[in-house]
Amino acid sequence: MRNSAVFGLIIATLTFSGCSGVISGAGPYKGDVENPNAEYDLVEINANSIAPFMRPAAKPAKANITSPLAQSVRLMGGDALSILITDNAPEGSGLFAPLSSGGTQFKVRIDSQGMISLPYVGHQFVAGMTLIQVEDMIRQKLKGVTSDVQAHVDLIGDLSGSVLVAGAVKSPGRFSTLQGPLTLLDAINQAGGPVMEPHLVNVTIRNGDQVNTLNYEEILAGNNSTLRPNSEVILERARKRFVAMGAVGSPGLHDLPAQNTSLLDALGSVGGLKEANANPSGVFVFRLNESSNITKPLVMRIDMRDPAAIFYARKVMLQPDDTIYVTNAAVHEWQKIISPIVQTLVLGRTIDSLQK
Repeated sequence: MRNSAVFGLIIATLTFSGCSGVISGAGPYKGDVENPNAEYDLVEINANSIAPFMRPAAKPAKANITSPLAQSVRLMGGDALSILITDNAPEGSGLFAPLSSGGTQFKVRIDSQGMISLPYVGHQFVAGMTLIQVEDMIRQKLKGVTSDVQAHVDLIGDLSGSVLVAGAVKSPGRFSTLQGPLTLLDAINQAGGPVMEPHLVNVTIRNGDQVNTLNYEEILAGNNSTLRPNSEVILERARKRFVAMGAVGSPGLHDLPAQNTSLLDALGSVGGLKEANANPSGVFVFRLNESSNITKPLVMRIDMRDPAAIFYARKVMLQPDDTIYVTNAAVHEWQKIISPIVQTLVLGRTIDSLQK
């Protein structure tokens, strides 16, 4: 009777632990991955097969320096203008003060309709005009009204000349170009810089005519440029992540640690292989190949027991959305089966001693 109870406990324990013990909870067995009839291409990484998967050589940084060049500012609603009008008519007969006394100064803001209003000039549409065109317009409107008029227009509060920086920066906002033109790096630095590692940041530049997206590391490497007035600079998180599964130190979803991350770098960033239960010959990289013309998935296998594999893993480049899977050693799988049985036997002996 006692032996039957113990046997029953063993059967029950194996039944409840079957899904988590007999079948690996971390993923498929090494032998299942290596199935020749699988619907993916399995590549054994070695000296003869590694070439297509090697990371490219680092591009040298450009030596050129971006010199900010003044861009033509086109006015828009919300801009604030300082307008100086001088009248060189005989003293006391002019509509405006002469230059010798400082002239007559007006501060106006362009309304939402693109209009400004000035004495003797009236309501005028100036949106889309340059500062020089506004000066010419004022002189033309005052021609014949007074004898010798001059006009000078300055932009003192700009929307049309400013640059918007938003997204993954520390201090997003709109930044003025009144002190001079801004380069792309100028604008990002004024916004406090990116909140993530450079290789994890994509920068999109919109100026109304075109849209261009660069990785922030590319900009730091010399692809800086002068921004046109009223541009928008958006910093977003680049999707550069990979999944680590199985017998690794820190399984889960992780950021790639560098722009061109090697398999060895990625393994290092997740704590490497677990010495207690990892199977060094069962290190796999799963790749979907969605960005190429190859529709069949790819699985790379590398045997880390081979000393040369350390060099291969240093050369193989990991891509965003890759999955690293390290299988468990056979002895670990066997221990997962034996452990519940041993625990059950100990439990049965405890029950037996209590019955006595």
